[in-house]
Amino acid sequence: MCGITGWVAFRHDLRDERETLDAMTETMACRGPDDRGTFTTEHAALGHRRLAIIDLPGGRQPMRVDTPGGPVALVYSGESYNFTELRDELRGRGHRFETSSDTEVVLHAYLEWGVALADRLNGMYAFAIWDGRDDKLVMVRDRMGIKPFYYYETADGVLFGSEPKAILANPGVEPTVTLDGIRELFGFVKTPGHAVWDGMREVEPGTVVTVDRNGLHTTRYWALRTREHTDDQATTVARVRELLDDIVARQLVADVPRCVLLSGGLDSSAMTAIAAQQLDERVRSFAVDFVGHAENFVPDEMRATPDAPYVHDVAELAGTDHQDIVLNSAQLADPEVRAQVIRARDLPNGLGDMDASLYLLFKAIRGHSTVALSGESADEVFGGYQQFFDPEARKAATFPWLVRFARHRGERGQILNPALLNNLRMEEYVGDAYRTSVSRVEPLPGESALESRMREICYLHLTHFVRILLDRKDRTSMAVGLEVRVPFCDHRLVEYVYNTPWSMKTFDGREKSLLRAATADVLPQSVVERVKSPYPSTQDPEYAKKLREHVRGYLSADHPVFDIVDRDWIRQVAHGEEIDQAVRFGLERTLDIAIWLDMYKPVLKLS
Repeated sequence: MCGITGWVAFRHDLRDERETLDAMTETMACRGPDDRGTFTTEHAALGHRRLAIIDLPGGRQPMRVDTPGGPVALVYSGESYNFTELRDELRGRGHRFETSSDTEVVLHAYLEWGVALADRLNGMYAFAIWDGRDDKLVMVRDRMGIKPFYYYETADGVLFGSEPKAILANPGVEPTVTLDGIRELFGFVKTPGHAVWDGMREVEPGTVVTVDRNGLHTTRYWALRTREHTDDQATTVARVRELLDDIVARQLVADVPRCVLLSGGLDSSAMTAIAAQQLDERVRSFAVDFVGHAENFVPDEMRATPDAPYVHDVAELAGTDHQDIVLNSAQLADPEVRAQVIRARDLPNGLGDMDASLYLLFKAIRGHSTVALSGESADEVFGGYQQFFDPEARKAATFPWLVRFARHRGERGQILNPALLNNLRMEEYVGDAYRTSVSRVEPLPGESALESRMREICYLHLTHFVRILLDRKDRTSMAVGLEVRVPFCDHRLVEYVYNTPWSMKTFDGREKSLLRAATADVLPQSVVERVKSPYPSTQDPEYAKKLREHVRGYLSADHPVFDIVDRDWIRQVAHGEEIDQAVRFGLERTLDIAIWLDMYKPVLKLS
């Protein structure tokens, strides 16, 4: 896992821009604390920061092969879980390897198959190859969008980076956010390709972007396709388990200490139990908790139970070396922690205390492990969220999670400046994004109306919602140099389960029926019977009080936050008594925006 960046300019000698390349590269230091390297030629400059995971001495980057037609150089972030099979195949085709790293395999795969190498990779990756034989840059991103990848088209080429901060470090880029960027920031829809910053784009998951003297060209090598599912229920359950066993085994490969993230839910518990069966060593597991949370827990609409009892049941049964990372409200509300999260994500689009606790959890884990496996994305794959079963969310002509968010937060959660809100036309923006996405769902002939609708809802979660959480996971973990792997995002599992009928996904009348049946033999009964509970959030009222204290500090100043946030709303809630979930979220979002404005000083074009 690493951080990459680079610059291609066909009317510019980049050998004179080493200082700028160094500045862009250093913004990725958190992603790669172990090593750095650059590659510069007349029209291409590549930068790399390395987090060493496999072949610690041999995987240095940029990695290059000098051919008779010119150098071919690679900067690579991520992991290829099938690199050993690919290396064997390439050796059979005459390739010779000097290291045991997956990076070298990817480079030689490009030399052998060109951009078609993407079809052969199983993993999470974002990489760029400068092909000096044809003077072109090739950028490739994994199928699910696990690894972030951004680019910024220029008059004579392109800038790119693992994160926007790498691109923004180039003096030719003005940090501008327009109305369209604000729409994306507050829409919570993760429009494919949209990067919020004006002029910047994401390399879309499952695509290859090529830049040459004729411009920029995008091709898609993978998309979520509809296929008839012919396996019966028993065969399907067995196939899910077979895939999970193989996926976890592949993703446990590392030359550094490994661990698992354990929440006590079905997803992370299944992954932990399978990992414990496969490893010869005792699995290390970590969970986040809050001071007094289990003792004072109050069930609500989102969470019926605290995590801790279930976490400990799994740890005991699987025999893990377990540690709870217990946080208090002062840590969660610390402005410095909030600033670190904003810096990690480059945008104020977080989830409040859930982002802070995730960052602090990862920071604590990094003291023990370099690689962690997460249960992230199982809800999107197997159908675990409440909105999958909510009649109103199912029927609504919008993204289902927005229906539940609106119900949960209500009008009290509306924090935007009224003039800005009027200009944004958010309903139209979200509606257009929804209709565009649903139009891409391939129907299955003969499918019932319910099955067809649930296919659409699954598709929306797998192409929009999951990317929100994957970006959050990557950016907060890599901010502390921790590689988090997501077994449930293996494209083989995603493709297989996506095409199972909804009736089979819920055959026992509950959420995630297939996953529960496939892993029940390795789980404690308490977890098998537990109802889905989202990532935990503190219930300590002291946290909300601290938020209000911090927000009050902005009311006396002429701060640009009020170009975005409604000052009257802030004034009212900052001095009120009641702080419900909607108000708390509004306070968190306001603080995020204020810190982001101070940190990045973006040029806002809001008219």
